[in-house]
Amino acid sequence: MVIDFHTHIFPEALAARVLPLLSQSGGGAPYFTDGTARGLRVSMERNGIDKSVFLQIATKASQTPTVNGYAIDQNSADLIAFGSVHPEYPQWREELDRLAAAGVRGIKLHPEYQTFTVDDERMRPIYEYAIAKGLIILFHAGLDIGFPGGENAIPERFLAMRDTLKHGTVILAHGGGWKRWDDVEALLCGTEFYFDTSFCDGFLDAAHARRIIARHGAERILFASDSPWEDQAASLAFIRNLGLSVKDTAAILGENAQRIL
Repeated sequence: MVIDFHTHIFPEALAARVLPLLSQSGGGAPYFTDGTARGLRVSMERNGIDKSVFLQIATKASQTPTVNGYAIDQNSADLIAFGSVHPEYPQWREELDRLAAAGVRGIKLHPEYQTFTVDDERMRPIYEYAIAKGLIILFHAGLDIGFPGGENAIPERFLAMRDTLKHGTVILAHGGGWKRWDDVEALLCGTEFYFDTSFCDGFLDAAHARRIIARHGAERILFASDSPWEDQAASLAFIRNLGLSVKDTAAILGENAQRIL
């Protein structure tokens, strides 16, 4: 089974408007589907991907109930929803309760879009409560193409909050820290965190990827594309062309995701 652990979809009424705006903010980044659930499923079928985790993100406090409502509505056997809470939304506990009760498996947090640092003590209660509810926490990690110079989610900050985060299932996107992979290797390899491989193709060279996987353990690496911002076909080829063992490749492409989901 192949599971893409990091994708994004938008309501059909919004996708055509949202994707060009996000592309512009990312310096003209291309997109490879139309941003809808239907478009993602077409890509999945074309590339032999059985399931995708789609990630919601509340970029404003007021968006929190809406994005979670969409996550709950779209959650299905092949499109697995993660919701979100904005740190400034006063009823974040109630939203985490709502997600857990609806069978949503986790939440996405993006320190740049949501303007917090990973190691801010004000975030600790949110992490603790989400972990207590059995929710997976998936963080944007490292730099972000849309926030030049932003360091809210660099490896040092995850290490500083490790005492809390190690008690849950926590995934650091983009190979543990986009374009901070030397620090990932030095500080985070061997920890309890999972790394996903989203938006690594074309940025993380194969030798460095193999070294991180060897040091961290293939059992804590999750295949991911960041669709629509990366082509799922290219993201799959990135993993399959690393020259890993059949066992490690199978673990990364789906077995690890099946276990934690």
